[in-house]
Amino acid sequence: MSCPVKVLENAELGRYSVADRNINAGEVLFEENPFAIGPKADSFPVCLECCRSVDGNAGGPKCPLCGWPMCEDCSENLNNIVNHKKECALFVENKVKFQNVKDSNASCVQLDCITPLRVLLQKEDQAERWNAEITLMEYHPDARKDTAIWKADQRNVVEYLRGPCGLKDCFSEELIQRVIGILAVNAFEARTNCGSAIRGLYPKLAIMSHSCVPNVVHSIYPSDNYRLVARAAVDVAEGEKLHTTYTYTLYGTSLRQNSLKVGKYFTCHCARCLDPTELGTHFSSLNCERCCNGLIESSNPLDDQADWKCTHCEFTIKGETALKKTQYMQNEVDKVGCLNDGREKLDIYERLLQNFTTILHPLHFINTTIRDNLIQLYGRIPGYRMSELPDTLLERKVELCKDVLKILNVFEPGKSRARAMVLYELHAPIVLLAKSNLSRGKLEVNEFKKKLELAIELLQECATILEWEDSCTSEGILARISKQAALQLKQTRQMFS
Repeated sequence: MSCPVKVLENAELGRYSVADRNINAGEVLFEENPFAIGPKADSFPVCLECCRSVDGNAGGPKCPLCGWPMCEDCSENLNNIVNHKKECALFVENKVKFQNVKDSNASCVQLDCITPLRVLLQKEDQAERWNAEITLMEYHPDARKDTAIWKADQRNVVEYLRGPCGLKDCFSEELIQRVIGILAVNAFEARTNCGSAIRGLYPKLAIMSHSCVPNVVHSIYPSDNYRLVARAAVDVAEGEKLHTTYTYTLYGTSLRQNSLKVGKYFTCHCARCLDPTELGTHFSSLNCERCCNGLIESSNPLDDQADWKCTHCEFTIKGETALKKTQYMQNEVDKVGCLNDGREKLDIYERLLQNFTTILHPLHFINTTIRDNLIQLYGRIPGYRMSELPDTLLERKVELCKDVLKILNVFEPGKSRARAMVLYELHAPIVLLAKSNLSRGKLEVNEFKKKLELAIELLQECATILEWEDSCTSEGILARISKQAALQLKQTRQMFS
């Protein structure tokens, strides 16, 4: 079928995409290859071919030609390198040396030039695509110029490329800053086969407007040169706008808005951002300190200084106070994430969740973050493996999964990766509880079979979503595991027929 996407333009949104006909959930909208792919800004040392993390110190693996970071596997297969090939020749020609770092877990400023350089080199090789797609991209020069980030980029990227790298006569300062801005505003995060985060420039996806409740999802295939496939997450009617998201949907409104203002230079006015209840979830709401029935909500979610008011009584607090409370609790959660002991993390997360219930709405984004972390711990850490969990903790995991799904069903509805991952987590405790209750005579055979059928449905939906992912990624692997688990449960169910 023809491409179901039509590109329009207006003064408010610039270019944006709409459905050119009715589109079904899961339907492919388009595919595209990245114009360029490479390390994110402030990246730690990575292999410049496959982007897996490497030691950036003197003894770390390097490209045998230019001496820049490269893993041993890639350095032994130089005839097959693609991403690093052009910059490698440039570094060799101009004798540009990599400066070894002491801490390979910290950002490596020297790598900030790599992805902009790749875009600039592609400009020469793909002039037609540059003119048709990249030159139309927004980069907000007035908002960026003379900021601290702009000055750092001027020093670390512009002057470095035009100086030591010998590109003064090839690319102007304005062009390099423009490319840096285009990447900052338009690039999307991708993951390598080993899970490292990188960024890619995908012009078709970048045309889509942002929403904090996207109706488009995309998959990126690292084993196929980071080809991207965009799909509809839900059914979309003809003429309806197609939205991706430029921020993390499980942030509260203030965090999302700040992320978009700092990184993308705009304020989001989607229905979720304009609603103090965040579409009825109360994802940012606080419990009232004065009355038992009220919730404290922002009087203007787009203004951090606006007062927060109780929905039941007259109690009001300043916006700054509400945000400070939230930030304090978020910091407490972040501290737990740095701990190495899984059992200690689990215990503290549970304690924080209990403590925060008196302050935050049950579905507040901080509580949701904690639940998501607990879901990953229950069933995976020593003493809490799935086979070790008593019924009470199996029920606890079911409860946690269902609470997170309540949020995802609103903010990432339909066929989204996040929903698929939680569906997988939910199936196992349901099965184990059913088996336990059947063995103790607390569950009839017919009810047991219904529980198995529910678990099979969860696995099948999970597999249907994740089979779109690259088979080499963790999500792609989980798709195969889900299919196999569903088959095994079907066999178990047949034994009781």
